[in-house]
Amino acid sequence: MRKWQSQLVFTKQQQAGIVLLLLLLILLLGISLFYNPSPKNVFIVNSPEIAKLKSEIDSLREVKKENDKPKIYKFNPNFITEYKGYKLGMTPSEIDRLHTYRASGKWMNSISDFKKVTGISDSLLAVISPYFKFPDWVTTSNKKSFNNKFKTPKSPSEKIDLNKATSEELQKVYGIAETLSKRIIAYRTKLGGFTDDVQLYQVYGLKKETIREIQKYFTVKTPKHIDKININSATASDLATIPGISFDLAKKIWEFRILRERIKSFSELKKIEALSAEKLKLIELYLTLD
Repeated sequence: MRKWQSQLVFTKQQQAGIVLLLLLLILLLGISLFYNPSPKNVFIVNSPEIAKLKSEIDSLREVKKENDKPKIYKFNPNFITEYKGYKLGMTPSEIDRLHTYRASGKWMNSISDFKKVTGISDSLLAVISPYFKFPDWVTTSNKKSFNNKFKTPKSPSEKIDLNKATSEELQKVYGIAETLSKRIIAYRTKLGGFTDDVQLYQVYGLKKETIREIQKYFTVKTPKHIDKININSATASDLATIPGISFDLAKKIWEFRILRERIKSFSELKKIEALSAEKLKLIELYLTLD
C-alpha cells in the first residue's frame, strides 16, 4: 500500500505542471465549443462560372477540329484527275465520264454542266461545288468577252500566225485569259519569235489541253531561224543553252551520246527517261545529227 501511495505523491513542480495541463485542455475544449470558422468555398460543378469555362473549352476544341481537317482549295473541275476525283468522293464511273467528255475537246463551263456530264449526286455536288473555280472567261460578267470566243477550228490557211498574234486574239481561245496570253507573248519575245508550235509547252501554266485549243486557231507561219547544234559534237554546256533544257537533262543527253559514241536518229533519245515527247520535239528544233 505504501508503495502505491508513494506513486501518487507529486512534487510541487509536478503539481504545477498537472494544473497547467488541465488548464490547457479546458482552453482547447472551450475553443472547440465556441469557435465556428466560416465555411470554406466549395467547388460547385454546375456554377455559372464553370459552365462558361466549359463552353469556351468546347469552342476551342471545335476550332481545333476544323483546323485539323484537310484543306480543299479552289480548282478547275475540268482538270480533275482520277486520284483527286477519288479524294473528292466521286465514283470511278463518274470520273470516267468526265475524262471521256474532256477527251472530246469539250469544256464544262458551269456547275450544271459538271452535274450533267458526270451524273454526280446532288448531295456530293453540294459539298464540292463551292470549291469549283472556272476560268476567267467563264466567270466574268462581261458577256461580250465570252461570246467573242472562237467557236469552230480554223483551216491551216485561216489560222493566225502565232508570231503575230495579239493578247486580245489569244484570249479568244477557251482557257486563255489575260494572264496566260501575256505569258505567251512574253515567252515569244524572249525567244525572239517562235520556230514551232511545240515551244508553247515551255510557257508556264499552259496545260496540254489548252495548247491543243490554241493550235486549232493559231500556228507558226513565220518561224524564227535557229542555228542548230551538232548533237554528236556538242558538250553538255552546249545542250544546256537550248530553252527549256536544264543542265541536268543536258548532261544525261551528253552521257547517252558518249555511251553510244554517236546518235544516228533522234528516236534513240526516247530511251532517256527524263526526256518527254514534248521536250524531244523541242530539242530537235535546235539540234542536228551532222
